[in-house]
Amino acid sequence: MDALKDLWKFMKARKKFWLAPVIIILLLLGVLIVFGGSSALAPFIYSIF
Repeated sequence: MDALKDLWKFMKARKKFWLAPVIIILLLLGVLIVFGGSSALAPFIYSIF
């Protein structure tokens, strides 16, 4: 959680709020990859792409 706090402080101080959607999308894709590789939902996730 410290990394997220530091990232938020950086974006707030440098006015780089455009990074927030990029980071959110990357995190969501990472979660999809983790769940897609190790669950019974894999065939359904792969059919999305």
